[in-house]
Amino acid sequence: MVLIIFIINIIYVTFFTVRMILTLKGYRYIAAGVSVIEIIVYVLGLGLVLDNLNEIQNLIAYAVGYGCGVIIGTKIEEKMALGYITVNVITADVDRRLPRILRDEGYGVTDWSANGLEGNRSAIQILTPRRYELKLYAKIKEVDPKAFIISYEPKAIHGGFWVKSVRRGNLFR
Repeated sequence: MVLIIFIINIIYVTFFTVRMILTLKGYRYIAAGVSVIEIIVYVLGLGLVLDNLNEIQNLIAYAVGYGCGVIIGTKIEEKMALGYITVNVITADVDRRLPRILRDEGYGVTDWSANGLEGNRSAIQILTPRRYELKLYAKIKEVDPKAFIISYEPKAIHGGFWVKSVRRGNLFR
């Protein structure tokens, strides 16, 4: 019984986590489908715990399964890598070598001159699908190991040549 409750809760919370992330990323119809499975599993697991509430090991299995489900759900979401990220880079590379290299690799890059505490800098903004995030960081660090990097997820994207390339499927070919 303990193992069954543990496994059921891992499955439930994994679905819960993935569904929540899908909802936040705007995949509402897929999230709705996932939620149907999630609730069926949830009711089964909770029913088993409530039917045997006097057994403390069932409650512990439920709680530990919940924690494991969160970890597994976030790992699955990392592998799915939905959406896009925007990466801002500040570099001392004022000859603009890094933007050229990144553009040649297919990234959407906007760059401009900036001034920092220690003098002239180049500021770069890069838009990329999340699945290329780690590859992008590796390339930036390869060209400039001292680059200052900040990333975030944009809420909406509109316009620009890069968005058209993504829609046509021409990115990174």
